[in-house]
Amino acid sequence: MVITTIVCAFALQGAAAPREAEYWTVERLRQPEDAVVEVGGLAVKDGRIAASTRRGEVWWIDGALDRAATDVTFTKATEGLQEPLGLLWHEGWLYAACRGELVRMRDTNGDDRLDEFETVSNEWPISGNYHEYNFGPALAPDGTFWITTNKPFGDEPFGHAKWRGFAFEIHADGTTIPRVCGLRSPAGIATAPWGDLFYTDNQGEWCGASKLSLLEPGSFQGHPHGVFSTPDERWPYPPIETKSVPNRVLMPEVSKTIPSFRLPAVWFPYDKMGRSPSGFAWDLSEGKFGPFAGQVFVGDQYDASVMRVDLEQIDGVWQGACFPFRSGLPSGVIRVMFGPDGSLIAGMSDRGWGSRGAATDGVARLRWTGVTPFEVARMRATPEGFRLELTAAADAATLADVASYTMESYTYLLHEDYGSPEVDRATPVITAATPAADGRSVELAVEGLREGYVHELHLPGVKSPDGTGLLHPRAYYTLVRRPQ
Repeated sequence: MVITTIVCAFALQGAAAPREAEYWTVERLRQPEDAVVEVGGLAVKDGRIAASTRRGEVWWIDGALDRAATDVTFTKATEGLQEPLGLLWHEGWLYAACRGELVRMRDTNGDDRLDEFETVSNEWPISGNYHEYNFGPALAPDGTFWITTNKPFGDEPFGHAKWRGFAFEIHADGTTIPRVCGLRSPAGIATAPWGDLFYTDNQGEWCGASKLSLLEPGSFQGHPHGVFSTPDERWPYPPIETKSVPNRVLMPEVSKTIPSFRLPAVWFPYDKMGRSPSGFAWDLSEGKFGPFAGQVFVGDQYDASVMRVDLEQIDGVWQGACFPFRSGLPSGVIRVMFGPDGSLIAGMSDRGWGSRGAATDGVARLRWTGVTPFEVARMRATPEGFRLELTAAADAATLADVASYTMESYTYLLHEDYGSPEVDRATPVITAATPAADGRSVELAVEGLREGYVHELHLPGVKSPDGTGLLHPRAYYTLVRRPQ
């Protein structure tokens, strides 16, 4: 095993922002001067946005989808919740995952104040650590709610609490079942259009890089903090012993020791693709937001940016590629949500963490200008390599030239250290590039592909017919399964 540490260029992040603005605008909504809107949750109903904040408030935002950014109105609906880090409308109730409970609330008399509150579940203890956030809920196809619990970092004044670093399934009657363990800082959770639930996690100890992962019931996601809970009768799967979790093992090798371990669908290489992925949403706007309909848009809190993910399923396993999308947002992105108009709403905050954005909080609106950038729209695995689909026709000669591309592959370590370097590096060889007749796609034949590894592709030589390069000439594909 070869371990190599690399130095990432911070210039990668934000350098494309001026060009990106030609295609997607970013407007910060004007909020009341005395309001601190550190967004932790977003939901929309009948054109009105609900935004929860880390300070325990819920705000109604009117006009965010159909007015100028300076003409929107903010109305406080309630306060006193404990760090609601997610919102969901369901059957007339607004649900929120707070530190100690999943709560639902509603306005019963039409005065714009939430005045009825019910605890749906509080079936998890807390240790008193500041970092025991809960995220969600997301609604599963069977009508159950799912939340994720953050593990503590540092002191636990009330004692070592169970069920931290888990995903819970919560039924309408309050029945609460732990379904997935081994999460670290699972800042985003959402239901895919086809019904699967995914979450994002942040790089740190036992989590070599940030990631987007499937919440597969019974699976172990890599962090051993909470596995001492799994002998509990509430855990409906075989228990996992802390001592069984290997240390300093290549991620693709972990399942040999713990069969329930699952690799993520997508790794987000550190600093190349942000640092702190958060909320995410699927683009179901059918083209209103641009040429990436059906893909996943992921916020990043540290980088004040939005990333893009193209997923596919191979042999029942989700995997795919991530791409830069839009940098330079006003503050760290905590939540993203698509509005019915096709705009992407971003809830922001830098409280407690650093962020590249200059603002401390707020809500931003991203809109497509109608101009399509020259980009790699999709990167899909083939038995021989990868197939790239472009948003516009490329110059045929540059698309067919193998010198237009470079690739390297690497993975990460499962270990107790904070984060992981890119390890076991190799340089796959692109032996052929075969463009389609219309110049909108190309088949790359690649020698040296490895399952379980990130395949980082650079395309500096691919040009449009007028000589313009790609807006973002790089992509990162997590090859969990190679198609047969």
